[in-house]
Amino acid sequence: MNHFSKLTLLSLSVALAACSVLNGDKINYKSAGKVPTLEVPPDLTQLSHDTRYAVPGSAVSASSFQLGQTDPAAPTALTTMGDVRIERSGNQRWLVVNRSADKLWEPVHDFWQENGFLLTLDQRNLGIMETDWAENRAKIPQDFIRSTIGKVFDSLYSTGERDKFRTRLERNASGGTDIFISHRGMVEVYANAEKDATVWQPRASDPELEAEFLRRLMVKLGVSQEQSKVLLAAGAGKSSSRINTAANGQPVVQIDDGFDRAWRRVGLSLDRTGFTVEDRDRSQGLYFVRYVAPSADKSEPGFLSKLFSSSKADPAPLKYRIAVVSQGESTTVSVLNADGKPETSVNAQRIVQVIADDLK
Repeated sequence: MNHFSKLTLLSLSVALAACSVLNGDKINYKSAGKVPTLEVPPDLTQLSHDTRYAVPGSAVSASSFQLGQTDPAAPTALTTMGDVRIERSGNQRWLVVNRSADKLWEPVHDFWQENGFLLTLDQRNLGIMETDWAENRAKIPQDFIRSTIGKVFDSLYSTGERDKFRTRLERNASGGTDIFISHRGMVEVYANAEKDATVWQPRASDPELEAEFLRRLMVKLGVSQEQSKVLLAAGAGKSSSRINTAANGQPVVQIDDGFDRAWRRVGLSLDRTGFTVEDRDRSQGLYFVRYVAPSADKSEPGFLSKLFSSSKADPAPLKYRIAVVSQGESTTVSVLNADGKPETSVNAQRIVQVIADDLK
């Protein structure tokens, strides 16, 4: 083969590679594997197993799931397709599926692997699975150099961002399953003014990433691509939340939702913001969490970074209870100490603020 033919083939392959990238999906994750600089902060880890996290439920026959069939018990037909429904409040979304968790676990497990993730937490008895840190390679600029040599020297290119997702399956009152997907992100930043070293620190969760993976999961569960887009775009269920002060001086979050909806929203907020939920008791409206207080050193990065700091100098995690108490269509969220007494400390104010900010 002469030189001109080789050059022509090279040019053609480069053009095809560039077209595939330009016309491809904007989400293309690749597992980061074991990255020493991306150690998980201690407050983002799960603790011992507990069977009370089990999510039993009755199975639904395949014949009962027909695309386009709506659930008559659903609030609106626009948010339901077959036995899959999406609920939304503000920037939070979750799926309600009329199938037992036993029927859903394997499809959801396969879903994450099909999307380029490895699972570092796979606790069927807890109803929780969590991916490792992964990079969205679609965010890398696709210039000429990247298109020509990027396939060979792929590791030379990085977005400087990593994402991980937690999926929680929880039984609902109707015997079906609520599915929550929460995102946590890290970003690589310079550690000093000389810019000769970098560190990883948390970045804000991305509700749109959560929404996109919920949409993709709907497709995995049998909803068509077009129908999943319609469901995702359905009108949001609006409810407001605000910070108040109780008569005893305790800071609380006031939510204009009944218990069922508020319980789901608070649980998703705790997943998003990285609290370690050690236990939960829905009948009592309690989440048992661990919290790492931020350092008072003002030279450290922003609040979120300090909140989830993994420094060896960090204080030991503190245990609290997040109480969800409803009266009609109004719910109060407060912080209790490990003994179940109202907490009025600075830490309680910070925790309330974090939850309130995420609920907006």
